[in-house]
Order: sequence, then structure tokens, then C-alpha cells
Amino acid sequence: MVKIYTKTGDEGDTSLFGGDRVGKHDPRIEAYGSLDELNAYLGWFRSVTRDEDLAGMVTRIQPVLFDLGAHLATPAHSDKARRILPRLEPVKINELERCIDILETELEPLAAFILPGGTEDSALLQVTRAVCRRAEREVVRATREHNVDVPATGLAYLNRLSDLLFVMARVANRRQGKTEELWAPQRPQR
Repeated sequence: MVKIYTKTGDEGDTSLFGGDRVGKHDPRIEAYGSLDELNAYLGWFRSVTRDEDLAGMVTRIQPVLFDLGAHLATPAHSDKARRILPRLEPVKINELERCIDILETELEPLAAFILPGGTEDSALLQVTRAVCRRAEREVVRATREHNVDVPATGLAYLNRLSDLLFVMARVANRRQGKTEELWAPQRPQR
């Protein structure tokens, strides 16, 4: 049986797909670490929600995040490894957009910023949205500042995913009868 611990990361570095070693502070490691965190929060959401429709959407999202992580973990010069990477197809972005369009039919248009919260489902989806935004920023940084090769569809997917998670959070509140709390900016006293 293969052991879960390898002891190869004890000095602060890790292996990429294909064998290259990089520091655990490498931007690509930060990026796919945030994707892993996002995926874990989505799994948490699936484990607590009773909304099978929203859970089904998450079930289709989670494997795509692993696909994107695989791209981040594969060096651009590793042709052999790159040939077996899963493709990040534009149809996945279209699927997110369809979900957004369908869910938005249940919602009133936004007239102000809303405060995250409400039901447990909604609050957890807002956390996933915030983690998704961070992951998106880290993937952008890795691709632009460190020449990490990630398909443009991966960046677009994360951008659209954060939009979907926001809409899902709003829908979760609505389906459970919770009114959204609007942000009321505090005006300075004169």
C-alpha cells in the first residue's frame, strides 16, 4: 500500500506534474491551493444543503476545478504531461451562464449591494464566492507574472463561477424565505 506521506515536502518545496520541484510559496501552488479550498467549501455546501438543484450544479463544477488545478500543476515545458491534461472547453462556461440565466428568473433585480448572510446555504455560498474571487486573482497573477500556462477558458470559467455562486447565494435565501439585507452606507455626520 502506498503511504499518504512522502516526506519530500518537508523542506518547503513540492513536485509539479511531470516532476519539477518548486517552492510551496510558488504562485501556481498558491493558485491551485485556493482552487482546492474552493472545492472543499463547495463540498461542504453539498453536504449541508437540502436544495438538490443547487447541489447538482455544484456536483458539475467540482471536477472542472480539479481540471483547472491540473493545468496549474503542469509546467509549460512538460509536453508529455500536457498531452494528457483534461481540456477546459468553452461549453463549461456556457453551462455556468445557462445556470445563472435560469436562476436569475427567480430573483428581483439588484437595486443595492447586499450583505452576505441569511441562511446557512447562502452564507456558505458567499464564502465560496469570495474564495473563488481570490483563486481567480491568484490564477491571473500566476499566468501574467510567472508565465504559468493556463487556458483562457480557465480564467473565464472562474470569473463566471463567482457570478454563479453569488446568484446561487441569493436564490438559496429566496427559496428558504429569507429576505436579503441591503447595505446601507453610513453617511458622515455634519
